[in-house]
Amino acid sequence: MTIAAITELYRYPIKGLSPEALTQAALRPGKTVSGDRSYAIENGPIGFDPAAPKFFPKINFLMLMKNERLAALRTRFDDASQVLSINDGGKTVAAGNLATEEGRAAIETFFARNFATELRGPPKILSSPGYSFSDLAAPVISIINLASVASLEVVIGRPVNPLRFRGNLYVTGWEAWSERGFPGKELRIGNARLRVVDEIVRCTATNVDPVTAARDMEIPKTLMRHFGHDFCGVYAEVITGGSIAPGDAIEVVSSSA
Repeated sequence: MTIAAITELYRYPIKGLSPEALTQAALRPGKTVSGDRSYAIENGPIGFDPAAPKFFPKINFLMLMKNERLAALRTRFDDASQVLSINDGGKTVAAGNLATEEGRAAIETFFARNFATELRGPPKILSSPGYSFSDLAAPVISIINLASVASLEVVIGRPVNPLRFRGNLYVTGWEAWSERGFPGKELRIGNARLRVVDEIVRCTATNVDPVTAARDMEIPKTLMRHFGHDFCGVYAEVITGGSIAPGDAIEVVSSSA
């Protein structure tokens, strides 16, 4: 049995855009962190049907693996007003209510003008009630072991911002790379219970500095070169709901416990 703690908790309201720190989250069985990746920016028509949403790989959307300039944007989504605000260089460059056609059009126009050379067709804001544009077909929560990030820093020789890994939960107290043995096990956070379903294969999005938007590291190649794998973090599904917050203990238990 291993006891550790959540240090940070995040959601990403729009896939590929800024993280938002949370003070708490109410987890529900079979769901992601509420509001996580509720929207995506379609990069060319894919036939997404809001009435019957289905999984599409991230390559179909604007995202950091191909569109690192997204990291330079500072975005904020307000749940109450449904307004997405985009800040670039200290100035608000676009804002729109994503619940309205006019608001979505304002955001789409911004990306059409500023990412024209990276688009395969008109950008479109996609959403469907309760649906998450996760990197997996199943709704999952991503968990990053900060000791593993620290181990990566040692071989790189300089700091690695954990936000490169765009996780929901960041955890201290686990040994570096111990999460590689977690798939199939369960995690207990207060009353909430999660089952670890897979390791996270890291793509070249992690090469992008989340502050400067510079593609300044080779994270997947470095992982493979020094550790013999390209994993960092795990995906987990919620099997029992409950409220979680930074500071909460997180316990690894067997699936039969």
